[in-house]
Amino acid sequence: MPSAREIIREAASLPVEERALVVDSLLRTLNPPDAGTDNAWLDTAKRRLAELRAGRVQAVPGDQVFAGIEKKFAE
Repeated sequence: MPSAREIIREAASLPVEERALVVDSLLRTLNPPDAGTDNAWLDTAKRRLAELRAGRVQAVPGDQVFAGIEKKFAE
């Protein structure tokens, strides 16, 4: 059986989509998905997208969000 280092090295050489699939698959072995939680997140995502498209909320650029987080934790 290959070692963890060998598996990681081989996985790192995969295209990004396949690496994402490997990561997701491994994470699911540590934290099995819960349909109720997944559905709740899906409902939230759909609601937020509808709010964004309807103009009820404005998107905040990611760099602005991360700058705010860095500032908060630097204090």
